[in-house]
Amino acid sequence: MSQTPHYRRILLKLSGEALLGDEPCGIDPQLLGRLADDVGDVSRCGVQVALVIGGGNIFRGAALASDGMDRVTGDHMGMLATVMNALAMQDALERRSVPTRVMSALKINQVCEDYIRRRALRHLDKGRVTIFAAGTGNPFFTTDSAASLRAVEIGAELLVKATKVDGVFSDDPVTNPSARFYKRLTYDQAIAERLKVMDTTAIVLCRDNGIPLRILNIYEAGALTRVAAGEDIGSLVVTGNEP
Repeated sequence: MSQTPHYRRILLKLSGEALLGDEPCGIDPQLLGRLADDVGDVSRCGVQVALVIGGGNIFRGAALASDGMDRVTGDHMGMLATVMNALAMQDALERRSVPTRVMSALKINQVCEDYIRRRALRHLDKGRVTIFAAGTGNPFFTTDSAASLRAVEIGAELLVKATKVDGVFSDDPVTNPSARFYKRLTYDQAIAERLKVMDTTAIVLCRDNGIPLRILNIYEAGALTRVAAGEDIGSLVVTGNEP
């Protein structure tokens, strides 16, 4: 990354589906490697990077709950899927000589650390990429909510949500080419217009704590480094009090 970093600390939210690439399920190794390259590039330039990764490429508890599985059981299984994704990302980063730690909201300390906020801050201050796994550790909360919560807890200056599209649209741009693109909007606007930014709990957490949200296309090479350098790409969601 040749640009001067604009942020001191960011949190990147990746969906589990973002790791699929061309695979029907699981993880595309080539895509995982490219994402690790981007994260490592940003980390090496001095930005403190935290990650939250979903588990939908492996298991979706809500989907099975709709077919009769106990929702709490399904959500716990989904949390374990996020741990697997976090370990895969840790391995990819460490193979690129990027110091990385995985911290789980569920106690699973034979494979990763327990989430402790002060320890997480210590890792970040030492320049280690810190991956927060197992969501919030509670059922009925999405990994979007976990990303917003962790962003608040660590004092992130920006929450970045990486998606398959170029930002926020009024409708699915794949099926509706005339969907309106939002370059900048407020959290209240996202709620009022029922835009698919994040779930409402996650939006309210960011809004009430003044954390801006940048939504971008994860498949655009170098997008994360450009955001870290302060470029205005994708969609920006703010509280509405900013100039």
